[in-house]
Amino acid sequence: MKIGLIINPIAGVGGPAGLKGSDGAEIQELALYRGSTFQSAKKVKIALEALRSVEISFELYTGAGELGEEIVKELGFPCQVFGSKKSKTTSQDTEDLAKVLAKQVELLVFAGGDGTARNIYHAVGLSIPCVGIPTGVKIHSAVYGNSPKAAGQLIARFINHPESAQLVEREVMDIDEEKFRQEIIEARLYGYLEVPYVSQLMQPSKASVKFSEYDVMGIADEIADRMKKLPTDTCFLFGTGGTTFKVMAHLGFSGSLLGVDVVINQAVVIKDATEKALFDLLRGRRVVLILTVIGGQGHILGRGNQQISPRIVRDVLPSDIWIVSTAAKIYHLPNHALRVDTSDWELDQQLAGYWKVIVGWQEQIVCPIV
Repeated sequence: MKIGLIINPIAGVGGPAGLKGSDGAEIQELALYRGSTFQSAKKVKIALEALRSVEISFELYTGAGELGEEIVKELGFPCQVFGSKKSKTTSQDTEDLAKVLAKQVELLVFAGGDGTARNIYHAVGLSIPCVGIPTGVKIHSAVYGNSPKAAGQLIARFINHPESAQLVEREVMDIDEEKFRQEIIEARLYGYLEVPYVSQLMQPSKASVKFSEYDVMGIADEIADRMKKLPTDTCFLFGTGGTTFKVMAHLGFSGSLLGVDVVINQAVVIKDATEKALFDLLRGRRVVLILTVIGGQGHILGRGNQQISPRIVRDVLPSDIWIVSTAAKIYHLPNHALRVDTSDWELDQQLAGYWKVIVGWQEQIVCPIV
């Protein structure tokens, strides 16, 4: 079987830098200046490792250099390379390569975020089955695996049993990054890609769930009670999202809707922090992570909050990870399941299991992280 592979090498670089995306050369340069590193290739390796269990022969068709050749050859998979190596790649390179590979392969695999999914849609439409490996910052589109490992498992299933693949049209969504950085969320449907759908492996579309001020007040009251019981120099790290933003407001703090904020001694000491700023501040201190759930998808780490990196999470006690959500958002999730995608597989495994989610004052729901 012939499988196409396209990697967006810069996908996700803006996340740890608090830039809400990675589109544009200036944003990428700023992300690197703020201490971010390229992580897309690392996540693709996790996905491709799943192909070692494939029972039939396959060959990867990919682009030169960072577009796929380097990773495929490092892992030792048979491949054919198209195009010439470039020092910097662009979205146009992604689209051009997709058009070439779509005529050669039976499944097109791509790694990136919503912007990359848009590029693939523009290039191939519904002409070929596709699978996305999530490596971006914002991933609203429903064409990606729940994690790189899940994407790899999906690709392996397709290679082993293509005749049993249920091909489904799934949404390609994206938002305006410039407005997103101004905390204005405008999501748009761009089209559909055909994917071999397996419910437990594929990410649903992001969904908005309405909730009342009463719901938020209850959660805020519970957080306030817990904060009072801890030393005043405890670092409270509020993750991204509408729920945590509203909770901070009820607690009297001015937070950032789409950033990560730190509260110490009843004051916001960092607003919309980068990963490096968080790591430098939090070393040697007691840290409480306050995370919320992405509606429809269930992710609490790895989607839009890459500032909270594995090296930060590892230094936090499990009892000091507080997950908050409205009950309605939990009930809308398949099997009430939560997800993590930190890019560190061992950490993801450590976080798996049952967790209590704060849904109101002295109210909790037990949910699995799967």
